Amino acid sequence: MHFLAFASRLVDTKRLLMRVCCGLFMVLLVGGCADRPADQPTAAAPAEPLTEKASAPVHMDFPEGPTIEEEYPGLASASLVHARLVDDLPTGVVLQTSGLDVTKDDIEKQVAQSPPEMREQLSKSGFFLLEQVVTQDLLMQEALQQLGGGDERTVLQSYLAEVAGTAPVSDAEVEAFYEENREMVGSASLAEVKEQIRQHLMQEKQQMALDQHIRTTGERIPIAVAAHWVAQQAELARDNVIDRARASGRPTIASFGADSCIPCQMMVPTREAVRKKYEGKANVVYVHVGDEQVLASRYGVRGIPLLIFFDADGEEFHRHTGVMSQEEIESHLARIGVEA
Repeated sequence: MHFLAFASRLVDTKRLLMRVCCGLFMVLLVGGCADRPADQPTAAAPAEPLTEKASAPVHMDFPEGPTIEEEYPGLASASLVHARLVDDLPTGVVLQTSGLDVTKDDIEKQVAQSPPEMREQLSKSGFFLLEQVVTQDLLMQEALQQLGGGDERTVLQSYLAEVAGTAPVSDAEVEAFYEENREMVGSASLAEVKEQIRQHLMQEKQQMALDQHIRTTGERIPIAVAAHWVAQQAELARDNVIDRARASGRPTIASFGADSCIPCQMMVPTREAVRKKYEGKANVVYVHVGDEQVLASRYGVRGIPLLIFFDADGEEFHRHTGVMSQEEIESHLARIGVEA
């Protein structure tokens, strides 16, 4: 599988911590890959920083009001999960935290400066753009508080490495991964790929630790977001093939892939067979990660092919990266109540 790259400063932040390996069709981390296929373009990074220091930085108390996750489940996926929705921010300000204001104009400027092929996607993803970029500012704020001054890149790298920690991987975990992903390694023996698998699993555990730390940012730092603006953005964000399927009242399988990904092409007959067999009972939707980079990033796609199963209420039930047989897919559908 290939790496999915969405050009945001958060991606650059994570690259400080992890090294990327493209072997075994594995995705070890969000980021770019030198072997990314031609049909999977990468959006350019924001031309200028999205955020600016507030004109009069003052200490903030934790604001009152529901969190974004409570009001709009699944909309936030990084540092704004526990941000609070408020109605009394200054005119034009969409996010405020200690010493930091972000305005609606800041967001619109970033969309206007993005590559033409990305503007339509980003115009519906203002909240996602805000969250991805402000996350780095919030991480830097914590890094400087904990480790002191110095070169920002070095300080942030040290802080993220500390957050990720060490992640030992047992031989049993390596062997289990090998058995569950035989299609990905072809004819290679366990001995031949053992250390690469161990490295992959270690980085996966470190990434999970980092993701969890980022998701709980709003529990450590007071963050206020304009309620009316988020309501508008939540409506725009739902205008896509996956969210429409999730709102249909039927279980959904979201399949992410790309034309030049060999394992993805192996999945096409299986996906179509499942779609036809369960028509009217479950939704089966396909997303090309090169054409829908923002949507793929929103759903945390780090490797392809990826299948995400949602139950009839639209809640994520299971996700699997790699080739999956029709029998395995139908087994998961049965577990969420879909009968053949």
